[in-house]
Amino acid sequence: MTAQAYIPRDAPLEKRVGGIDPALDLAAEIKRLAKMRNAVILAHYYQDPEIQDIADFVGDSLDLSRTAAATDADVIAFCGVRFMAETAKILSPGKTVVLPDMRAGCSLEDSCPADKFEAFRKAHPDHVAITYVNCSAAVKALSDIICTSTNAMTIINQIPKDKPILFAPDKYLGAWLARKTGREMLLWEGTCIVHEQFSEKELIKLMAQYPDAPVAAHPECPPAILDHADHVGSTSSILKLAREHPANTIIIATEPHIMHQMELAAPEKTFIGAPGADGQCSCNNCPFMALNTMEKLYLCLRDLTPRIEVPEEIRLRALKPLERMLQMSPLKAAAE
Repeated sequence: MTAQAYIPRDAPLEKRVGGIDPALDLAAEIKRLAKMRNAVILAHYYQDPEIQDIADFVGDSLDLSRTAAATDADVIAFCGVRFMAETAKILSPGKTVVLPDMRAGCSLEDSCPADKFEAFRKAHPDHVAITYVNCSAAVKALSDIICTSTNAMTIINQIPKDKPILFAPDKYLGAWLARKTGREMLLWEGTCIVHEQFSEKELIKLMAQYPDAPVAAHPECPPAILDHADHVGSTSSILKLAREHPANTIIIATEPHIMHQMELAAPEKTFIGAPGADGQCSCNNCPFMALNTMEKLYLCLRDLTPRIEVPEEIRLRALKPLERMLQMSPLKAAAE
């Protein structure tokens, strides 16, 4: 037998992943390490099915962070993207929070750098800043109220009519909210690279092929997609619709990995992902979520790295708009 080269734990991620024994039972080792570390494993709906299946909790980002904060776990392994893990750290400062791959970012977060957002706010000092949870801790710290796609409408409706609103970072979610609430809002020009890939032309073709299938879409989609949707809502609301709608076939316009939970909840139904530009591409898969793998989850539990750290001054400032959100919306409506 050939001796396996020693791979230091502080080696680059690619070398550490490559150094894992291929015969290792990753699922068993992840469970063993989670128990040893007193860790809770969280998985967003957009993660690969194998990660969803091994997680202690699967759900929306904010709901997962709040669930983890309520546990007695010492470690939170967040299988999602960086802003989600940061939110977990904001709510659980005493817990160690690890992310399988620190490169797992978000196009919405990237579209809204803190320095540019701060300048934007200073240019509009009379506006109340309602910021979608899909942003960095530094941007949360510059915001007045955080919202999710579930509770954003509830929050906006509580803002006095004479108070102008600045909404960031998703312009499509903001435009949909403006249309639903009748409020004029100054929108940041950010988009989700996943949801903007859906093709209206290909969706219409699919709807003609399945005329009885309702279309469920996330409000991060462009207006042309939302105009064809029978239901527009958060990931949790789309999942609820999938479970409860009487239709046997449902078209889903959000990141397709959520369909794993739909198939588990309603195996008798058929769920079809809304198509991209050529009707077949996998361009609607989130490339950031895909960076997290079972191998990297194993390593982050083994080495407790990469760790999410939020400076205390930023954490406390970011906590305030999160707490204001919870004050303004029912607990059950705070899911993403």
